[in-house]
Amino acid sequence: MVKTAPISSAEIWAILETVTDPEVPVLTITDLGIVRDVKINDDLIEVVITPTYTGCPAMDMIAMNIKLALIEHGYPTIKITSVLSPAWTTDWMSEAGKAKLKAYGIAPPNPKQQACRDELFAADEAVQCPHCNSHHTHRISEFGSTACKSLYQCDDCKEPFDYFKCH
Repeated sequence: MVKTAPISSAEIWAILETVTDPEVPVLTITDLGIVRDVKINDDLIEVVITPTYTGCPAMDMIAMNIKLALIEHGYPTIKITSVLSPAWTTDWMSEAGKAKLKAYGIAPPNPKQQACRDELFAADEAVQCPHCNSHHTHRISEFGSTACKSLYQCDDCKEPFDYFKCH
């Protein structure tokens, strides 16, 4: 079914809010803040996205999932444009997305002022455990289950967890 009515930007954004991240399926691409713009030109829908990391392996799957979601809703003419500048930052994540990360067991990124301080003192970063809320944690590895996460362990509950890195 191809839509014949004028294309609504609000409807396209609503569809994009249902497209999940393949690496963290509890998050949508709008939670992550990687959708930068939606442009509509006649029947062409252009979705502009920015990867969380240059070379992020999930971006091809995300582009395909965007296309499939729009096609499923009757929008067959789609262009996905990936832009690298400005670079994505965890500031673009929604507060709802950060809450979803924590509920899923992944520590959300620290506030920007904490991240800036920790660039100088990375070993001192106070990452809150998403399981017991303790700040008595330590980094086990700079890289967790994906390049955008670090592996931490809680010193109180002893549970390991991923931390979504600030950048």
